[in-house]
Amino acid sequence: MSEKLNEKLKKCFESLSEKIDFNPHVAIVLGSGLGALADEIEQAYVVPYEEIEEFPRSTVQGHKGRFVFGYIGKTPVVIMQGRVHFYEGYSMDDVVLPVRLMRLMGAKVLLLTNASGSVNIDFEPGDFMLISDQIANFVPCPLIGENLDEFGPRFPDMSNIYDRDLRNMIRETANNLDIRLREGVYIQLSGPNYESPAEVRMCRLLGADVVGMSTCCEAIAANHAGFKICGISCVSNLGCGIIEQPLDHQEVMKKMQSVAPKFKELITNIVINIGAEGFYKK
Repeated sequence: MSEKLNEKLKKCFESLSEKIDFNPHVAIVLGSGLGALADEIEQAYVVPYEEIEEFPRSTVQGHKGRFVFGYIGKTPVVIMQGRVHFYEGYSMDDVVLPVRLMRLMGAKVLLLTNASGSVNIDFEPGDFMLISDQIANFVPCPLIGENLDEFGPRFPDMSNIYDRDLRNMIRETANNLDIRLREGVYIQLSGPNYESPAEVRMCRLLGADVVGMSTCCEAIAANHAGFKICGISCVSNLGCGIIEQPLDHQEVMKKMQSVAPKFKELITNIVINIGAEGFYKK
């Protein structure tokens, strides 16, 4: 990482530290249409991104663009109510800066969420998918450039990006709630266009189950920084070519809103169990 970016991250951290006094154990990134969870937790601080010096802004509909600090159960959390995407024109360094910033705040477990399109014909809109692995080859790696030794090694291992123990706990949590939980591989393409039918077939041939425009790059940076990571993808639609009608962001948002109560129940119980089982201490 360049000296310029080191300085940028430092300024963001100092700017945020002047506004809050809070030590989160769990960091959560809420995807498109899934931000309502942050409005309903026990809040301690709310900091809009524009109030943090040199912090990138979220410009996408359905992303409020702010940090919410508070508690889910007894677990202190920091929630990104809206993320930054590569397709918004930001560098990959800026896209993953929030993940690194939350690590500097003290968070040790990262829960990534997103809305996705299914390339698996067995999945249905409204399904939740536990991310078991990912394919990130279609976007720039966030670790390109000078290594930030304070966070992790030059060549980090990626054999357990989505922590096995966390995945086991999440399966059990979903089962106890009687929530159907799919499991599979998430692939990130750059966007902002939706995939063509041929690209959907390509993703399926590569072994992906769902496709989206985020998450993988964040998981790489988080894994490098020492986070324990888990991910839940909410299937908003079937991929182009699997269905005939054109894809539309408004329809994606409607589907996300329809599953929001069940999503909130699942994520709330996952975070409570993360705290109860002390994953942030392991």
